[in-house]
Amino acid sequence: MIVDFDGLAARLEGEGRLMGLDLGTKTIGIALSDPGRRIATPMETWRRKRKFSQDAAHLLDLAEKEGVAAIVIGLPVNMDGSIGPRAQSARAFARNLERLTDLPILLWDERLSTAGVERALLEADMSRARRAEVVDKMAAAWILQGVLDRLAQASAGGGADGADAEGGEA
Repeated sequence: MIVDFDGLAARLEGEGRLMGLDLGTKTIGIALSDPGRRIATPMETWRRKRKFSQDAAHLLDLAEKEGVAAIVIGLPVNMDGSIGPRAQSARAFARNLERLTDLPILLWDERLSTAGVERALLEADMSRARRAEVVDKMAAAWILQGVLDRLAQASAGGGADGADAEGGEA
């Protein structure tokens, strides 16, 4: 089921990993949190297949194997807050995935995630070829870390103020 941030927080009990996804047209960056949901770690870059069912099967197999409690999908909202074709595609992906799993799915505003990762990789003096290999899974980790940080803030009494309808930061 697709949930907002508060809905996700309410459904998470005990320990369990979160899976973060950065959806691209050719690849899906995948990251996982630790079971205590403190740190996001880049896992892999999945080369998308022709059929959604193949991508979904891989993601859900990985989720089951890793004990994932929820899935976070980056929502590429335009800088002005509008929803463009890429965000519509991410929403469609989430709707299709929710038909195949009982795991909660959160759409999280990912504005500037790839740009932030690219900047960090450039500062690390990483070659263009190496950056291309890791940018998607690093962006997935960036997106997931935002959710983990918000969860930590909410559990510390900070609440979820600032979350928009999609669950991302306003």
